[in-house]
Amino acid sequence: MCSSDLFAQEKSSLTPREVADLKYVISSVISDDGSKVAYTVVEPADPEKENASMSSKLYLLDVSSGNSIPFVTQGSIRSIAFRPVYGKLTFISKRKGDDASSLYEISLDGGEARKIFEFETSIRGYSWSPDGKKVAFIANEPKEKKKPLLPYQPEVYEENITYSKAYVAEIEKGDAVEIKLKGNFHSIKWSPDGEKLAASISPTPLVDDKYMKQRIHILKSSDFSEISEVKHDAKLGSFVWSPNSDKLAVLAGADINDPTPGRLMLVDIKKGVELNLIPAFRGKFDNICWVDKENIHFIASEGVYTSLGTLTVANNALKRIINKGSMALTQFSVAKNGNMSLIGNTALYPSELHLLLADSTEPKRATVTNPWLSEKEFGRQEVITYKSRDSLELQGILIYPSVEPKKKKPPLLVVVHGGPESHYNNSWVTAYSRPGQMAATDGYMVFYPNYRGSTGKGVKFAKSSQGDPAGKEFDDIIDGIDYLIDKGLVDENKVGVTGGSYGGYATAWFATRYSKRFVAGVMFVGISNTLSAWGTGDIPNELYYVHFRKRVWEDYDLFLKRSPVYYVDSAKTPLLIMAGKEDPRVDPGQSYELYRHIKTRTATPVRLVLYPGEGHGNRNATARFDYSLRMMRWFDTYLMNKEKEMPINEIKDWRK
Repeated sequence: MCSSDLFAQEKSSLTPREVADLKYVISSVISDDGSKVAYTVVEPADPEKENASMSSKLYLLDVSSGNSIPFVTQGSIRSIAFRPVYGKLTFISKRKGDDASSLYEISLDGGEARKIFEFETSIRGYSWSPDGKKVAFIANEPKEKKKPLLPYQPEVYEENITYSKAYVAEIEKGDAVEIKLKGNFHSIKWSPDGEKLAASISPTPLVDDKYMKQRIHILKSSDFSEISEVKHDAKLGSFVWSPNSDKLAVLAGADINDPTPGRLMLVDIKKGVELNLIPAFRGKFDNICWVDKENIHFIASEGVYTSLGTLTVANNALKRIINKGSMALTQFSVAKNGNMSLIGNTALYPSELHLLLADSTEPKRATVTNPWLSEKEFGRQEVITYKSRDSLELQGILIYPSVEPKKKKPPLLVVVHGGPESHYNNSWVTAYSRPGQMAATDGYMVFYPNYRGSTGKGVKFAKSSQGDPAGKEFDDIIDGIDYLIDKGLVDENKVGVTGGSYGGYATAWFATRYSKRFVAGVMFVGISNTLSAWGTGDIPNELYYVHFRKRVWEDYDLFLKRSPVYYVDSAKTPLLIMAGKEDPRVDPGQSYELYRHIKTRTATPVRLVLYPGEGHGNRNATARFDYSLRMMRWFDTYLMNKEKEMPINEIKDWRK
């Protein structure tokens, strides 16, 4: 077969405009009897008509027939749950006429959803009592509105912040009683026996406290007096009650330096003491559900794959229900009869609902949210394994061009993930800021490396980059590029790089320190000066404990020399810098700094694009679509076509 036959296109390719239209299934809950599944689908706004965030719609699936129906399409839906005893479906929504997000209920037979509880401020999360009569919920504390003394009010930074508090309400009476514990509530869950509540609380609403100081408190549901506080000194994730209400299964960090809450802990609620069930697990637990008194179901990341399994608490025996590699799983719900609803995605489609029935060993796809994707031509996607220069085994995802390259060796786009406490699964990896199949359509090879410090390979690997910012972690990416070059897969003179947040830091580093290796770069919400980033971001403690392991004043020289601005005189890589103008995590000043240094000290092409109203990543439809178009146009200009002039700063004629 000749090469042109390999790339014959009977199907059309995926475009940025189509990526902007993608819908995703993001949550599901299965009824106790396993007969119904409620699930939500997020739908984007039309980027050509409205710069708005996604909305979420509610659907109901009948398990026996496999039929789905749109159940609630008015407003945006979140936090779906089946109300105990009553058997109705509840959710949070803000509908026309509502002053705040309220709790709604709808019968499984259909009809109109009705509001069953509202509060002065928006309800953010809730948990039903086992009898379905009471609800524990979290909402911002109401504040008295006062007329200001002066006609202009400045903003006092990190003061007068609003706390999230927890309340318990009897639905029939409509009143709410506050749980008077100090701090900011993040989640609350009722025990199966109805006698206790578990709540996660941080000292303040500040993001740094949420990450590093969140703790679980066990309370009596009768008077909210405290039974115990979980003795925990690490990051905290989700938690679930045991069926007999005497224990909690908790996702948490192994210690204060563990960058993710990915270890499975068992907590005795009377003593508040936790036990790491599988400390040597070379993966990351992502989702848990206690199915009976002895067994906990879980979803775990293992390298670039995910698995679904069961852990038997008595002997810590781990058994996989779905072996890693079949699909990337993100969420699940279990019925009393063993039926499960699963949210998963693959290299060929984004997140969809799947069913795993109790008498089956293979999940079945239950939704096709984007049917038009079957008409698209995708580049082949595979997992690669390579060695770093110090012999550490690393993994990455590689997407081949879906069209025949103009030359024998295609250009390479490297997409660096943020965190670095994150990783890429062998799954759907295309999004507005991740070129993926959009780039494959244009003839690019696309590489997603999981460098040291990535998650999914255990605690030791996740900690392996700490104290060495932009050091071996970013050398791992260079080693991955060299691996692809040595294999003869890509053109070494046509390599581009992009990434957001910590991936933006990597992009800035490669466009300066390693500029000779990269022809073009697109940096998104990235760090350029680690000295000033420490004082202008909102996570200084997290930066210390799970990243740098030093305070900035302890080693100014390290922070300076691990900053891309320090190497700007070497910058020859045309760089497009994009940032949210209201980013609290990486202040847009980081983008200003790098832009100004490159503009002043070099003749290298550089452009800075700011998105008003956006934070640490774009949320709204037009801002996302605009980003995709600018990113791909920059790479097409400098990497694919080797042009010397910057593209115009306007977006027009994008359909061509």
